[in-house]
Amino acid sequence: MDEFIDTHFDALTHARVACIGDIMLDRFIHGSVERISPEAPIPVLRIGGETVMLGGVGNVLRNIASLGARAHIVAVIGKDLPGEEIARLAEREAGAQIDLITDTARPTSVKCRYVAGGQQLLRTDAEDSSPLSPALQDKVCRAATAAIDACDAVILSDYGKGVLTSSVLAHIIAHAKAKGVPVLVDPVGRDYSRYEGATLLTPNRKELQDASDMKTGGTADIVAAARALIEGCGIGAVLATRGPDGMTLVPGDSEPITLATMAREVFDVSGAGDTVVAVTAASLASGLPLARAIELANSAAGVVVGKVGTATTDIHELREQMNLVAARTQSTKVKADSALDGQVAQWRRQGLRIGFTNGCFDVVHPGHVSLMEQAAATCDRLIVALNTDASVRKLKGPGRPVQDENARARVIASLADVDAVTLFGEETPEALIRRIRPDTLIKGADYSVETVVGATFVESYGGAVVLAELEPGHSTTAAIARMAK
Repeated sequence: MDEFIDTHFDALTHARVACIGDIMLDRFIHGSVERISPEAPIPVLRIGGETVMLGGVGNVLRNIASLGARAHIVAVIGKDLPGEEIARLAEREAGAQIDLITDTARPTSVKCRYVAGGQQLLRTDAEDSSPLSPALQDKVCRAATAAIDACDAVILSDYGKGVLTSSVLAHIIAHAKAKGVPVLVDPVGRDYSRYEGATLLTPNRKELQDASDMKTGGTADIVAAARALIEGCGIGAVLATRGPDGMTLVPGDSEPITLATMAREVFDVSGAGDTVVAVTAASLASGLPLARAIELANSAAGVVVGKVGTATTDIHELREQMNLVAARTQSTKVKADSALDGQVAQWRRQGLRIGFTNGCFDVVHPGHVSLMEQAAATCDRLIVALNTDASVRKLKGPGRPVQDENARARVIASLADVDAVTLFGEETPEALIRRIRPDTLIKGADYSVETVVGATFVESYGGAVVLAELEPGHSTTAAIARMAK
């Protein structure tokens, strides 16, 4: 990983971000579809369970908290059961300060998604999007002022639900600007002049097209549209998210930067924009310049789109993702947690048998190559899990590894018999094995079945444990000793 960014991971936990805007309750009804209704040509969803989580600016709060940073949220709820549920969920977020203002004249916004087989079938919205009363706008402004005074960055999550009126926006942006605090806006609608003075806007491609009334097909089009908004609306910069084409940062005073999206399965883009603005804001609050902050945000977005629902990413996942970026640019076989889960799910849908082996693989030698060949012969797709640098040091001592995890991942991924490479930092790969549930578990014959980590679990569901023959005369320890001489 880039050492400059790596040193800022700890700083993220000290970031303070004010999150202000529209909050809603995201409700997910999960089930299965086995037939079509006889009453109409629609699927019948057999309900199996329900989950609820914070949406809108609430999901921004969740993202900030998951990074270990501190958030101060200002939002409006109704005097109803969904409002009470939002309050309970918000209080669970570690390190958060909660300012939920009650509006007795409107219901709490609720989005309900019906999901089967990992896909959304229907979404229903219950909400009142009329502007807040002048008295409530004044309450929001006072609470926002206090939050800004205690924070290092501000996020405005505008979903057009009536909280961020033009007067509220003007007050917040002016106060933050006077304090020297950056303001990041997840915008809505076509009139971006409402956000005049903001540091950064984060529209997606369609939102950018609507607001600028310009085409946004390619990078040049996106840059031109963003420049028009920057100049016409008095905005500092635009970060345009482009789905499978990554994201483009267009600063008002320097050259644009385009980042490619991470190569991974996309399961659900719900809340990905919240993750981008949250990670960018926390990074700015911790001292990263904007150009570097969006690198972290791009990696974080790549993690959450591999999950179902309005998901978040934590420091562990983000650090792991950044560690894999360099290796992934050289081989799409190298996958972080959520991408690996998606790949395994795809292979299973294709009816393929999955094999798993693990190790440090510090200095790759013919014995390792032979292990991969034998392992690949037991399955259709082979996953190799590598110990991270930190876990290698615990196992082998301070002088190891000789090659860092990115180099080791690249070398193993280059082998034709290997289909996926991932990293794990735990003492053993037991948790990873339980998540993947491989059909075959392969280790060298210097182990016995009883000493292979995960063997009992794999055999419990009918999987096979295979001990590969050792290639005589080859070992990493011996190779390093010869090099030392």
